[in-house]
Amino acid sequence: MISIIMGSDSDLAVMRQAADILKKFEIPFDLTIVSAHRTPERMFDFATNAHTRGIKVIIAGAGGAAHLPGMVASLSPLPVIGVPIKSSNSIDGWDSVLSILQMPNGVPVATVALNAAKNAGILAAQILGSSDEAIRAKMLDYMQELKDAVAVKYNRLDEMGYEGYVKE
Repeated sequence: MISIIMGSDSDLAVMRQAADILKKFEIPFDLTIVSAHRTPERMFDFATNAHTRGIKVIIAGAGGAAHLPGMVASLSPLPVIGVPIKSSNSIDGWDSVLSILQMPNGVPVATVALNAAKNAGILAAQILGSSDEAIRAKMLDYMQELKDAVAVKYNRLDEMGYEGYVKE
């Protein structure tokens, strides 16, 4: 199981992307709000006990100062994937990106692009898929779907007469 956590319900529009991709892979998950700043006791309890609840990977999204992923990673033996979120009080999202990305040695947080919760869900599935053949098979199917979608696009260009077209 995967836990998806976020600092506020305002992060749900972004973090829902992780939930949607996990549903596609039929991977069980829970989703909740855990604020590092407003509910530090809840965060501490969540992070120190997640592994005892059967959680295998934690996806943590946060905006602004974005301490949630790093603080959870400092308390949990599980892999943590951080999702920086461009929030209303954000500096174009850079504050969130750097807060999650610049972790000290010994406390790693895998960090995806700004607002890229879908990629966090895919990475979590890949982590589980490294030891679960059924999830790995779904990942391979998904990768084929991506290839097929691109093929449709380049075939459409070919049909429009742009194959090998070089403007002189």
